[in-house]
Amino acid sequence: MYKKKTFREKLADSKDLPRVEPIPKGMSRQWGKGTVVIPAPHEVDGIMRKVPKGKLITINQIRDAVARRHGATIGCPITTGILARIAAGAAGEDEADGKKRVTPYWRTLKAGGELNPKYPGGVIGQQARLEAEGHEVVAKGSRRFVRDFEKRLARVE
Repeated sequence: MYKKKTFREKLADSKDLPRVEPIPKGMSRQWGKGTVVIPAPHEVDGIMRKVPKGKLITINQIRDAVARRHGATIGCPITTGILARIAAGAAGEDEADGKKRVTPYWRTLKAGGELNPKYPGGVIGQQARLEAEGHEVVAKGSRRFVRDFEKRLARVE
């Protein structure tokens, strides 16, 4: 019988990543020619861990950072988003086990400063944590965004 992996197990499983390859034809319309890096889970988690209290990053900043690190044209948008979700899920599992120092996933936003409904606690949980750190969250329809998030972006290396 198949046992579903925990987020911590997924985070620890780097498979054969990171890997740089040519941008696939299906992605080239949007991203052009060049190379794409498919990052390893620990790389995305490591970037997310470095965001200090009061600062924010976006998935796009993570993508740019891994692309620079590996000399690629772009970081894979799909994989990077999935790995950020895995890092957040692993942090949620750690918190559930009583750990105090976890990856501050709530500081990682989607493009445009949008909160991520797939993170532990959903949008409401992420909003509460961000507001506790001094950020203002505003609703736009059914979605929520950090107001003026650009002013609080951390530098990502």
